Amino acid sequence: MKILVTGFDPFGGEKINPALEAVKGLANTIKGAEIKKIEIPTVFGKSAEVVKVAIKEFQPDVVLNIGQAGGRFALTPERVAINVDDARIPDNEGNQPIDEAVQQQGKAAYFTQLPVKAMVTAIKAVGLPGAVSNTAGTFVCNHIMYQVQYLIDTQYPTIKGGFIHVPFIPEQVVDKANQPFMSLTDMTKGLTAAIEAIVDFEGKEDLKEIGGAIH
Repeated sequence: MKILVTGFDPFGGEKINPALEAVKGLANTIKGAEIKKIEIPTVFGKSAEVVKVAIKEFQPDVVLNIGQAGGRFALTPERVAINVDDARIPDNEGNQPIDEAVQQQGKAAYFTQLPVKAMVTAIKAVGLPGAVSNTAGTFVCNHIMYQVQYLIDTQYPTIKGGFIHVPFIPEQVVDKANQPFMSLTDMTKGLTAAIEAIVDFEGKEDLKEIGGAIH
């Protein structure tokens, strides 16, 4: 199995993006799967072009995008991406689409093909907080998850795609009161566990466990 894992560069005035740093810490092989790690820009459109080139060159079986979600306390595999760009802040090149479609011809939403319940169970099994998320937001994180799903729907039907959000790291919350955080070492440990679950559940149904949310 070949897995393409992406991490965003820093954005929103931050000097570091824990998603990218945690991805850098991943082993090159996990449970026999070849892991290719790349940095992608926090830019609408351009992020998708970088991933599209990497897919063409690497021909992965799985594309797993990793992004930062400050304020969350857990590693959160995303269930769904929606066809909306609605940027609360500008991206790293000043783009700020408001209520625009990610893809004019795309579906309203796409669900991940990855076993998110099994991934959460694996994250918790290594002693870290994990939860299924039902919203990837409307910034570049949702954008790239949707763009990958659109590519799967239109060009690469055998590929599976998904997204995991990670929290802040300690140095990001020094001046942010009451914000949860996680160490980079733990993030990489949790991402590794999630990837192991992806490998283990290849060709299998996801776990049928509680993972919904009231709100």
